[in-house]
Amino acid sequence: MKYYCNPININYRYQFNADPRRHGELQICREAADPSMILFQGRYYIFASMTLGVWVSDDLVHWENHRLPEELPLYDYAPDVRVLGEWVYFCASNREHSCDRWRTRDILNGPYERIPGSFPFWDPNLFVDDDDRVYFYWGCSNVTPIYGVELDKETMQPKTEPKALIEGHPLEIGYERVGENNSLFPASEAEIDAKYRAFHEAQGIPESMVPEEVKPLIRGMFSNRPYIEGAWMDKHQGKYYLQYAAPGTQYNTYSDGVYVGDNPLGPFTLAENNPYSYKPGGFLPGAGHGSTMADKKENFWHTSTMRISKNHDFERRVGLWPAGFDADGALFCNQRYGDWPMAVSEGKDDPWRDPAWMLLSAGKYAWASSSLPGHEPMLATEENVQSWWRAATNSRDEWLCVDLGQAFYVHAVQVNFADDKMDMPCPGEIRPGSQARYIEEDNLVTQWKLEGSLDGESWFMIEDKSQARTDLSHDFILRENGFSCRYLRLSSMAVPYGQNPCISGLRVFGRGDGEKPAAPAFTARRTSDLDMLVRIAPQKDTLGYNILFGAAPDRLYHSNMVFEAEETRIGALIRGREYFVRVDAFNENGITQGICVKLDQEGA
Repeated sequence: MKYYCNPININYRYQFNADPRRHGELQICREAADPSMILFQGRYYIFASMTLGVWVSDDLVHWENHRLPEELPLYDYAPDVRVLGEWVYFCASNREHSCDRWRTRDILNGPYERIPGSFPFWDPNLFVDDDDRVYFYWGCSNVTPIYGVELDKETMQPKTEPKALIEGHPLEIGYERVGENNSLFPASEAEIDAKYRAFHEAQGIPESMVPEEVKPLIRGMFSNRPYIEGAWMDKHQGKYYLQYAAPGTQYNTYSDGVYVGDNPLGPFTLAENNPYSYKPGGFLPGAGHGSTMADKKENFWHTSTMRISKNHDFERRVGLWPAGFDADGALFCNQRYGDWPMAVSEGKDDPWRDPAWMLLSAGKYAWASSSLPGHEPMLATEENVQSWWRAATNSRDEWLCVDLGQAFYVHAVQVNFADDKMDMPCPGEIRPGSQARYIEEDNLVTQWKLEGSLDGESWFMIEDKSQARTDLSHDFILRENGFSCRYLRLSSMAVPYGQNPCISGLRVFGRGDGEKPAAPAFTARRTSDLDMLVRIAPQKDTLGYNILFGAAPDRLYHSNMVFEAEETRIGALIRGREYFVRVDAFNENGITQGICVKLDQEGA
């Protein structure tokens, strides 16, 4: 059995963003997003935004980043890749000019043949039907819809007029509402005008000095309208599944929904199971704007964007989850324990298999050689990617230690490095445009050493990467046979640009031999068409809870992981639809299922 742990363990390149909405102020973060995943000639490929390359794997577990040719639009967002016969077709987003396509028979070595484009677009997706007819979908806006058109297979030019296919409905579809936990409704034009004027007054720049192409972007910041974007089409048993992302990449509820139709250009109906990719809780939330495909054994997988969004809204990573279609044709994705280690077998997989190992490190005591105010060691075990321990210096003598509270059998560790308010000159030339930036081209390194101990005095080596030549900011260390350990110490750290080391999660996985938690007592109440409140009664020996909900007791396809027994609001419901709810409890020893109840339809 092979294992991986989200986000995908790959080098995420630094971006030096000179956002025109912030008057060119330089913001620095790592980023990869909007993944298109394909199977081509027996290998898996992920093309993601702002990586300068393509990720390649033979097993969906181990990935390598290969640089792509300079003639491709590597600075354009949302690269789309599809297989058409013996060719792979590639394009990416640009609103400022017609977008060309390229095709190749050899992704890594080329050559790439250019196919001239005829119109600009954003968030493209090419789809090849069973009859070899070719369709194209695009759109990324909180104003305009997702469009579709049929293309000429040879020229890739439109054969039909664009057709509007998916629009946002945040007053009816809860998961489309913007804000953390889908908390906000669309603003009125008067509210937008007021915030727009206040923005310019605060910045001290007259509106007349703002470029015309930037004004809609600024106004859109205050509209509270969801971005409807990231189209991806799949066909299954004669039905067409047009997937899309909402409400915005910077929110924990960034998710993928799906419409279903009998024809590639619709009409489409909102599927019963929505959002089918949804991960608002856990260590690293977000599961929007991605792609779905079958592997060599006909197991389905969904890859999407996960959000950090602390140093920049577009500070993002890429996740991968088991997916599939149920007996009634509903597209689903399992994200119940979506940032814990997951198994990939050599044959047919069970997409709903429970994790082999439990989380051992959440909330456990941590201490360090030093720390800066607001970045104390305990933040490294808080299970929150948006907070982190930061050492007071960049010396390799700095260290971080975690006490699991007792000896456990440990099978895996994930070491998550963070970036904290980086302030340095850009090492290259900023490319102009609405997404002005420079992507770090050098191959940087991240180094560290991880030791374990049973008594806190005698230490043994778990993994020594103190001389590594890789740059893995979410590195995953697997010990399938396991080892006994209570204390873990991370030391000898060196990170890019001479930063002080920051750890957002020193995450440890294994399994205890004690009792599982009791089945949790909870109540679930629908408070509006789009919202429900779940109250969980506190209980001993419980680490956290998974709130599961869906259209039937055996279709609890949505989940929200929480670590406190408190009132949790979930705002992802759809008006007029029935739901069932179950709360499972987990600790270091395993998972206990709760009872399933029907959510009242009338609300309160």
